[in-house]
Amino acid sequence: MLNIPSLGVVGLGRMAQALLFPLLEAGWVEPSAVQAVVASAASAERLSQEHGLAVRTDATAAWGSPVVLLAVKPQQLEQAAQQAGPGVPGGLLISVLAGVKLERLERLFPHWQCVRAVPNTPALVRAGLTGLAFGAGVSAEHRAWVNQLFGLVGEVHELPESQLDAFLALTSSGPAFVAVMAEGLADGAVAAGLPRALALQLAQRTLAGTAALLEAKQLHPAQLKDMVSSPAGTTMAGLRSLEQAGVRWCWRRPSAAANWLSQVSCCPAWARCLRAAARDCCGVSKPPARW
Repeated sequence: MLNIPSLGVVGLGRMAQALLFPLLEAGWVEPSAVQAVVASAASAERLSQEHGLAVRTDATAAWGSPVVLLAVKPQQLEQAAQQAGPGVPGGLLISVLAGVKLERLERLFPHWQCVRAVPNTPALVRAGLTGLAFGAGVSAEHRAWVNQLFGLVGEVHELPESQLDAFLALTSSGPAFVAVMAEGLADGAVAAGLPRALALQLAQRTLAGTAALLEAKQLHPAQLKDMVSSPAGTTMAGLRSLEQAGVRWCWRRPSAAANWLSQVSCCPAWARCLRAAARDCCGVSKPPARW
């Protein structure tokens, strides 16, 4: 295990906290060795009180650490690079910024060994999925440590960076898509007469149980669908309505949109266009034909 005298955390939002606290609980770093930095004094005071950590607005100490977790918003990347200075020679920089490529990280932080990580929000309950891509200069020791770090909060996949945007679209954006599915299932149950609280609980349990069954039995989704679908039964009636509505194809669209936006958002020149896209469902450019 890598011996870390101090750990810099630049940006202490939900994802950074989801990674930091298991690290502390595992004893990989002492709380006193965490150098966390946030943008505002109010946030620094609140987070210090909530978590008993030294949280500052001055980034000097964080960037003086041999390992830094970079978890600011993508639009704050240039500012973070200016604050970083030369950094620690051979230091390890782990970025969880969506859409920010290794090439850009290595250009902005030339003295660091750079890692691009794509975790998802189930990491908050240690059921996460993380995709990793490593810069060319990352040592074997650092590579193993990063895999172990993200292994504390779930499953880890090393991928070519060219696949990370698709990984992000499925796993990082996916929880929101699944949440919409759960809400829709619950709405249908409410329309049929169930109390909303019970309908939401049952929808969540149905999704969780289905995922558990698929994994435990190593079933293809089509196999599970056939297990539940009796001839001329209620499930077939429901499936027919889904197919008539084109739901199968519709579920491909949000991942494709998220993948496309992740690819174009790495370019600073797109910032104004992306704000317009948010108002117009990604209508800043003609969507890919495969949508």
